[in-house]
Amino acid sequence: MIPIGDDNRDRTLTPYVNYVLIALNLLVFVLFQGMGNNLEFTYAFSTVPQEIITGEDVVTQSEQVRDPSTGQVYVLPGLQPTPISVYITLLTSMFMHGGWAHILGNMLYLWIFGDNLEDRLGHGRYLIFYLLVGLLASLAHVFASVLIGDNLLIPSLGASGAIAGVLGGYLLLFPGRRVTVILIRVVTQVRAIFAVGVWFLLQLVGGLGVLGGGNDGVAYAAHIGGFIAGLALVKLFDNGSTPQTRSW
Repeated sequence: MIPIGDDNRDRTLTPYVNYVLIALNLLVFVLFQGMGNNLEFTYAFSTVPQEIITGEDVVTQSEQVRDPSTGQVYVLPGLQPTPISVYITLLTSMFMHGGWAHILGNMLYLWIFGDNLEDRLGHGRYLIFYLLVGLLASLAHVFASVLIGDNLLIPSLGASGAIAGVLGGYLLLFPGRRVTVILIRVVTQVRAIFAVGVWFLLQLVGGLGVLGGGNDGVAYAAHIGGFIAGLALVKLFDNGSTPQTRSW
């Protein structure tokens, strides 16, 4: 199920902050990450759980890795020196992505769901909310990595945790809003509680898979942690406006 839009007819604010967040993510990916090719930058400013736990920058050597399926040998860059406090990578990693599919998927969700939340919270509250749930999502990933005994030197990056928080807030404030989705090759409309609920269920299933020994490289703990943070905190940022949501 892929969301492609939602009901914006009652929106009263132009979502400038959401536009800026999307633009920043794209600019960082294209200009600083070289569309995924500048691995030195990526490996310097991503969140590394070991660094967050110890507070110390970790630098490792590059190594040759053989792909077991193809037999191809490639060089995996080591962790690069971080020219800022390692704790600030909890923020910088929120604006970095691993590839085009990663960033386009994230920006699609932010484009669809972020504007409504900004309209409800207001520009300033929405920005603070977005950054806060993103930081909490990154911390959830760090602590989960420790608890399950994952490799603490694997860097993480992406806006997914912050966007998960946006989805949590959206679900709580707009559970009945109509969301247009592509469902099994059919374009249809469903309620937000279904569209967002299915997304969260998939994160739970993926997280349980990691606990069972599987690992597909997705930071499910960040998604789950960000979503729960969004649910828990959005009411604190709600400015009290109650726009009318049109019924079915």
